[in-house]
Amino acid sequence: MKQYISPDKSKTFIAKTQQIQELINTTLYILESFGIPLDSTPRRLERMAVAFLASGDIKKKSDFKKAKDLNSGYGLKTRDIIIYINNNFGENISSGSYDDIRRKDLKLLTVAEVVLQSSPNSATNDSTRGYSINPTYAELLRTFGSKNWEKTVAVKLKNIEPLSKKLKRERDIAKVNVILPSGGKLTFSAGAHNDLQKAIIEDFLPRYGHGAEVLYVGDTSNKYLYLEKDKLEKLNFFEISHEELPDVIVYSKKKNWLYLIEAVHSSGPISELRLIQLQKLTKDCKADLVYVTAFLNRPKFRQFMTDIAWETEVWIADNPDHLVHFNGDKFLGPYKE
Repeated sequence: MKQYISPDKSKTFIAKTQQIQELINTTLYILESFGIPLDSTPRRLERMAVAFLASGDIKKKSDFKKAKDLNSGYGLKTRDIIIYINNNFGENISSGSYDDIRRKDLKLLTVAEVVLQSSPNSATNDSTRGYSINPTYAELLRTFGSKNWEKTVAVKLKNIEPLSKKLKRERDIAKVNVILPSGGKLTFSAGAHNDLQKAIIEDFLPRYGHGAEVLYVGDTSNKYLYLEKDKLEKLNFFEISHEELPDVIVYSKKKNWLYLIEAVHSSGPISELRLIQLQKLTKDCKADLVYVTAFLNRPKFRQFMTDIAWETEVWIADNPDHLVHFNGDKFLGPYKE
C-alpha cells in the first residue's frame, strides 16, 4: 500500500508508533478511494486522517469493521475530536484550536459529504454541532480488506462525483490561456498575478519587446511553467533554481536585451534592494539588462511608486502604450509631434 505519510516526512511531527502510522496511511488510502484529493502537505493529510478516524470512533485497523456513523447516533463536537485524537493518536493538539478541526481538518470531508454534521442547519459556530461518518461510506469502511474492495467502492459510489474530479474540473475551467510571441500557448491558473503576466506577454512584449522571446515565466501553482534553461545558460544567466528568479524573463536577440520583469499584484516591485540583488546575480550575463516592474493599473502603481528603483522601467497594463522611466535624465528632451 502507498505510504502517504512516512517517518522521514514526519520528523517535525509528534512521534507516533508504527501501528498509528500504518493506520493513518491506510485511512488516507481509503479516503483517496472515496475521491478525496490528497494534494496537501503531509501534516495536513495526517490531521485530516485522524479527524476522520475520530468521526467514526476508529482507534485501530480492526475498528474499520465496526465503524460508527450518523445512524449509530454517534457524533463528536470539534473539542471532543481534539480530545479523541490526543488520547488515541499520539497528538498534543491545543484545545483552543478546535475551530481548525472544522475549517481545515474536516473541510474536504464535509464538502464531499464523507463526514456529515449531526445538526447541519445549526449555526456554523454552534458548539453542540457534532460530526460523524456518512452511513454510505461507513458501510464501505466496514467491508475494507474484503476481496475486490476497490470494485465494490466504484460500484457503490458510481453516481457520486468524486471531489477530486470536481475540484480539478473547476481549476481547469478557471485557467487563463496565454499566447506567446512565438505563437505557442501557455495555460496559467486563475488569479490577478497571472492575469498581469498574461498582459505582459500579450501586450507589453509586442510593444516594447523588439521581437523578444519568452525564456521563463512561472505560475502561482507551477514555478517553472515555461523555462528555456539552455538558452538562459548560454547567456550566463544565474542558477535557474535560485529563489530570486524574476516573474518573467524575456530576451531580444535583435537588441541583445534581457528583460527581467516583476509582475506586482501584492508585493515584489524592483526596489533599490531588489535591483542590487538582481545586478549581483546577473553580473556575468552576456546580454544588456532591462529591469521592468509591471502593474495591472495606476492605483496599484501608486501604492508601490515610492519603492521603485532608479534606472528601471514601469509598465501599467491598463495604459499599455506608455512606459514610466525611472532613469534620471536619460530620456529628457522634447517630444516631437
